[in-house]
Amino acid sequence: MSRLGKMPISIPKGVEVKRAGEGQVRIQGPKGILHLDMPQAVHMSIESGVVILERKEEGTCDVTKAEHGLYRSLLKNCIVGVTEGYRVELEMVGVGYRASIQGTKLDIQVGFSHPTILEVPKGLQVSVLDKGVIIVVEGIDKRLVGQFAAEVRSQRPPEPYKGKGIRYRNEYVRKKEGKAAKGK
Repeated sequence: MSRLGKMPISIPKGVEVKRAGEGQVRIQGPKGILHLDMPQAVHMSIESGVVILERKEEGTCDVTKAEHGLYRSLLKNCIVGVTEGYRVELEMVGVGYRASIQGTKLDIQVGFSHPTILEVPKGLQVSVLDKGVIIVVEGIDKRLVGQFAAEVRSQRPPEPYKGKGIRYRNEYVRKKEGKAAKGK
């Protein structure tokens, strides 16, 4: 049996978890509503403020075991998302690097001859702080928040010689020695 999958998930006060149809779960909380499609091999039961996921067949199929733990984690992420939400902060390091919000678009200028404009997905709140060098991505869907933050970071990832680029807040960028310093 999956070690992670068999752990019960407690439902916080103000959160409602219920089946919304065939193989679908609806999670509603103070921050919003999320839907999760459950596979046929995983059975969900809700009893006295606790959600328990079990496999329908106790075979040795590795895919079923993996799905059991995966969907337990996805359900837990949805519950945390509708209660607390998720937040990722990105920091821009470099001369002239800045960002701004223009309606539903994020305009980042990171040393290219043209501005890079990214469409902010529905369900996310993006804000720019500290004179345009810190980008904050917030939302209730962990996958969506992480994916958009990764897209922003991929526009100019931090380079190893000077450390310039877009990085996650508190990310350590290991710097390399330059060519001149190696020969000495």
